[in-house]
Amino acid sequence: MEDLINAGLPRINEPAPAFNTQTTHGIRKLEDYRGKWLILFSHPADFTPVCTTEFIAFSQAANTFEKMNCELLGLSIDSLFSHLAWVRNIKEKFDVDVPFPIIEDIKMEVAMAYGMIHPGANDTQAVRATFFIDPDGVLRAMVYYPMSNGRSINEFLRLLEAMQTSDANGVATPENWTAGCKVIVPPPKTAEAAEKRASEGYETVDWYYSTKSL
Repeated sequence: MEDLINAGLPRINEPAPAFNTQTTHGIRKLEDYRGKWLILFSHPADFTPVCTTEFIAFSQAANTFEKMNCELLGLSIDSLFSHLAWVRNIKEKFDVDVPFPIIEDIKMEVAMAYGMIHPGANDTQAVRATFFIDPDGVLRAMVYYPMSNGRSINEFLRLLEAMQTSDANGVATPENWTAGCKVIVPPPKTAEAAEKRASEGYETVDWYYSTKSL
């Protein structure tokens, strides 16, 4: 089973694995999200405490993700009926509506395609994996957490904004960058360009490190 799980794992900057699957909102395909960002995230199991806190946080941030042209899509190796019951329970016990679909993945087809099953953790539960897929269907980032610890949804919002800023402006972003902070100008790639860098109007510490405000 381990060989099957580890075969053909997705890689950053390559097309995300296609899927066509049942969810709590009906059938969803990867192509449905073309033109938008998609965050596909897995959780170990329904009706578990850490996962419940994550679903509440994702739900509360859903409008913010939507304003950033990003959809959310959850997944666990549970039945559709379990998902529906859990969503209703979150509404009843925590007064939070879960507005995004959750994939039913009993056969583990999507989980295996995306490398969400780690035998060292559990053979039949998905670890806390998060995948950022861009509007062209390209996988841009992957983040894995252990089963025992919940994710930071604020960090996912920050990372999404950073990637969108990089795409729009042809720049990189430094550690813990947030909107309004300076961005990093791509370093020169020739000796001539490196010599000119200090005179190009950026805040240049050295030829390879220059920043600017957007």
